[in-house]
Amino acid sequence: MPTLTLRPGALSLADLQALHVGGVPIAIDPAAGVAIAASAAVVQRAAAGDAPVYGVNTGFGKLASTRISSDDLAALQWNLIRSHSVGVGEPLAPAVARLMLGLKAASLARGHSGVRPVVIDTLVAASNAGLVPVVPSQGSVGASGDLAPLAHMTLALMGEGEFLVESSGGVMQRRPAADVLRAAGIAPLVLAAKEGLALINGTQTSTALALHAFFTFEPVLEAALVVGALTVDAARGSDGPFDPRIHALRGQPGQIDVAEYYRQLLAGSGIRKSHLEGDDRVQDPYCLRCQPQVVGACLDQLRHAALVLLREANAVTDNPLVFSDDGAMISGGNFHAEPVALACDAMATAIAEVGAIAERRIAMLIDAGVSRLPPFLTPNAGLNSGFMIAHVTAASLASENKSLAHPASVDSLPTSANQEDHVSMATFAARRLQPMIANVARILGIEWLAAAQGIDFLRPLVSSPPLEAAHALLRRDCPAMMTDRHLAPDIERAAALVADGALSRVFRSLADLPALWTPA
Repeated sequence: MPTLTLRPGALSLADLQALHVGGVPIAIDPAAGVAIAASAAVVQRAAAGDAPVYGVNTGFGKLASTRISSDDLAALQWNLIRSHSVGVGEPLAPAVARLMLGLKAASLARGHSGVRPVVIDTLVAASNAGLVPVVPSQGSVGASGDLAPLAHMTLALMGEGEFLVESSGGVMQRRPAADVLRAAGIAPLVLAAKEGLALINGTQTSTALALHAFFTFEPVLEAALVVGALTVDAARGSDGPFDPRIHALRGQPGQIDVAEYYRQLLAGSGIRKSHLEGDDRVQDPYCLRCQPQVVGACLDQLRHAALVLLREANAVTDNPLVFSDDGAMISGGNFHAEPVALACDAMATAIAEVGAIAERRIAMLIDAGVSRLPPFLTPNAGLNSGFMIAHVTAASLASENKSLAHPASVDSLPTSANQEDHVSMATFAARRLQPMIANVARILGIEWLAAAQGIDFLRPLVSSPPLEAAHALLRRDCPAMMTDRHLAPDIERAAALVADGALSRVFRSLADLPALWTPA
């Protein structure tokens, strides 16, 4: 397998997605070696000198004024990692841990952190060995760096923490880090001056969590476009609202692109042709005709978040920073994850809105007065309840997402005896996105089932080729529901096809579409 060469400061979204998926060996661009060595030399001179330098020969946080003797500099770094490994909760997903390793290696390799090459080499070796540090998911406020989670990552590299190892049965199990490192042929990391601080200062956990959400939501968003188009046809809606002239007059790029997606998804629909004439309806409900405006606005927010996260993935975010050209070591605040927190809050709103408008489309489909389909999408309503309570489930999930979408970035609590008096909460802002995405996948699963049922009522008319492919994909696992049955298993099957990318492949089969994400 080809090696993915990480160019510090120039990682692409494709590089980050490869790190997220895993299974690809990585290497740091050899050109970074000069800057790495130069910054390490600055720190080594500071450690040998008499002047106080934060994080090299002083305490940390509120204890920064405490001077540490030269004999204790190595112990200072070890104690830092041990004392900061205080996270709680379930371990972060392996994909997030993989991103943390790669992001931290690339950041340190920019040559402004003062670590020796062996630190970066150990991160790369762990990644290439497929090692997954056990990193508890809770305990960071996203300022002064993601201290606790990055400390747990570092503790494992030192041979004192734990790694997740896949058993012969495919179950991830916790194993002592020393044993795992030994089996992988990786020497435990021995920290020198400033290296512990460089490893745990930074936004790599919150950024990794945010990227994890971004990549996880991509197939769900693509599925939302397909299902939304299928609902348009099931309700015999108009494609007039997707006319490019409407969207050009507003000029919002996401809206313009989403309208194009819908035009292509609906092109060639026999259902649409069947009611071009003789349809007394003048306008469709907003949940149909305003999809470009709503989902397009969400797409714009997600695209902006992608740019912010790409910049953050390439950033140097520890403290103090080393400038080898003049030997300066300057304390700043790049560890404050406010950019990530705000991006995640925007993502949360966008994710919630994609689910909210999907829930409204389900409500429209089951309302015979609006959709002109059988009540609750069942041919014998009364004896059968059809999709009545499936919609209630969708409504509950959409409502739950409204609460989860509350901005995390506005909730700051001072820490470290008020030294760290404003924090970002970026780590939680990113972590809460996963349950939101799961909720949207299930809402879309319910809508897909409902829309397919609506299409079934319109037979022998046929939809467009891509929408018929979406219908057939669902019917492979979930038959039509002409009498009431236990529907929960079908909802889970449909949601799984949404989340795992099976339905998004229908979207990706379309030719010459505008790119979903612009920062490719």
